[in-house]
Amino acid sequence: MTVDELSNYGLEPMDDDEIEQFLSTKSLGVLGLPAAGAPYLLPMSYGFDGESRLYFIYVVGAESRKATLSDRTETASFLVYSAETMFHWQSVLTRGTIRSLSEDERSAVADAETPTWRPELLEAAGELEETRFYELRIEEWSGIRHSIKPPTFAQRKSPERSE
Repeated sequence: MTVDELSNYGLEPMDDDEIEQFLSTKSLGVLGLPAAGAPYLLPMSYGFDGESRLYFIYVVGAESRKATLSDRTETASFLVYSAETMFHWQSVLTRGTIRSLSEDERSAVADAETPTWRPELLEAAGELEETRFYELRIEEWSGIRHSIKPPTFAQRKSPERSE
């Protein structure tokens, strides 16, 4: 089914302002990079410039599959979602070019635009291992949400109830 067809069930598209607000208030998502056989998917923390760029810090060490795949491709996807309940959730899918930033470019990025939340493991490893700063320049995005009032107990169908 399409998003339009699901609108009969309460699914709504998000406009650009709602998408920007959503990306500005979240800090985690899933990065999708092209790879042989199947996309390579990674949970990532991110920073957002409030307009059209997402920023990631990779801990690369001696080897990094995500850095290798990122450097090989120009286009990546990033999904940010929030699912509070089965009746209230939203998601934003972005697609754009991804590239490693030079040290000069990295220092020009405002602190407020860098990832604000990172797992402690990556913070500790980042102090000792090599890190790289990546930018995903958003070329397109779409957002959807579902927010309905939950049915009452009496309204819910039960296998034991016959209608």
